[in-house]
Amino acid sequence: MQIASLGSGSKGNATIVSHGKTTILVDCGFSLRQFEQRLSRLEVSPEQIDAILLTHEHADHGSGVARLAAKYFIPVWSTVGSARAVFDDSFVYHQVCGGESFRVGCFEILPVTVPHDAGEPVQFVFCHVDSGKKFGILTDTGHITNHILKAYDKLDGLLLEFNYDQAMLDSGPYPYPLKQRVSGDFGHLSNDQSIDLLSQIDTRNLNCLIVAHISENNNSAEIVEQRLNALDAIPLPVLASQEIGFGWIHI
Repeated sequence: MQIASLGSGSKGNATIVSHGKTTILVDCGFSLRQFEQRLSRLEVSPEQIDAILLTHEHADHGSGVARLAAKYFIPVWSTVGSARAVFDDSFVYHQVCGGESFRVGCFEILPVTVPHDAGEPVQFVFCHVDSGKKFGILTDTGHITNHILKAYDKLDGLLLEFNYDQAMLDSGPYPYPLKQRVSGDFGHLSNDQSIDLLSQIDTRNLNCLIVAHISENNNSAEIVEQRLNALDAIPLPVLASQEIGFGWIHI
């Protein structure tokens, strides 16, 4: 299984999960032109993408999905709540429900319901059906629930949101209502919350941790790295940047 990112942050998100002949795109928060340019860096063509999975409808995750799917005839998997906001009849749509796994190529995929201020948001855990290796994506989540802890236990790879440092957010330039939204129960994961998640799940098989969705105003890679260094048995993190994401990583 290999993973790559075209960019991660408030200006656009897109992640690719691939193995053999199966290539899946999670979210597309970029314009069609931006997406095609970013994808070319990975030596992948849009025609190779078998499916698009949409976590939720916010622009930084879903703004490019409809045009991409329509142009290249790529089927889209999404919850009904997310579909209402971004979809039309120009491409094939498959409904997913939180907690109900589905199959795309060589992957069994679990949509995980998450608390976020969107229509019906989910995140995804991928399991390669032959090897049993598991990779999870968890961003845009306001707080950690028991079913999230269960779904993200015993992973081989994890792309995890470290959106904000609480002290930086408190003293930063955002107006108070926006600070409340970001740090609220339906906002984003702080460094503290993501560290807490890692301390509660079984990470013995975790060989790849990807730090994602870092706020440009309220966090820094250096702060996250300092926090992670205090944890035992956590691999050196990979940073998913806004500008370039990251290249192929094998799990």
